[in-house]
Amino acid sequence: MAKHPTTPVDPLAGTQPDTQSDMVRIRLLELSQQRGASLASLSELLGRNASYLQQFIRKGSPRKLEEGDRRTLARFFGVDEGELGAPEDMVKEKSYAGLPRRGDAADWVEVARLDVGASAGPGRVAASEVAFDTFQFSQRWLMEQGLSGAQLSAITVEGDSMDPMLRDGDEILVDRRPQAFRDGVHVVRLGDTLMVKRVAQAGAGRFALLSQNLAYPPVEVSAEEVEIIGRVVWKGGRL
Repeated sequence: MAKHPTTPVDPLAGTQPDTQSDMVRIRLLELSQQRGASLASLSELLGRNASYLQQFIRKGSPRKLEEGDRRTLARFFGVDEGELGAPEDMVKEKSYAGLPRRGDAADWVEVARLDVGASAGPGRVAASEVAFDTFQFSQRWLMEQGLSGAQLSAITVEGDSMDPMLRDGDEILVDRRPQAFRDGVHVVRLGDTLMVKRVAQAGAGRFALLSQNLAYPPVEVSAEEVEIIGRVVWKGGRL
């Protein structure tokens, strides 16, 4: 049975768009698929609930994107706002390659640089976690890295046990949000000592703390002995 002309278009059905709203929904879906960004993560970028853009594309609710949402999405994808439904007289300039500008605070996330070091050596007693500076990361970059919504802190690597993966003086981003454990590089607290190690499960209720530098032997601990602070998701350092 043919669809009634007023029925919202399903962009996946390959139906030709009948209205500008249909064209906007189809274009938004195309852009999200090209970028590999889920509609839920894009909704989160807008500060909306996870189903917001799914409802917009599938059901036409809301009927059009709000101006602020449209602008944020256009900057994220690097397209003209007109492609997402902006009236022609409101499209005054194109964003430069889709990059956010420093004047737009909502496009940037400040990450605290903490005055602590995570030992990649014999071990270091953790100091108080005091922010002495910040890094700024673009919302767009965080989404591309799968870090939208992450609870990030930046700390310094000290020692050589994770060399060459992590070198003395590198700064690392630690995602501290609660999540199910999986093997990988983590910042952990063992007693009063803060460490960065590759952490792997070593049987029921036990973990192995592994160094990249083979001069350091593995350390096996019980789950009660170690606190996993967060997963290391990025590093930066001088060449």
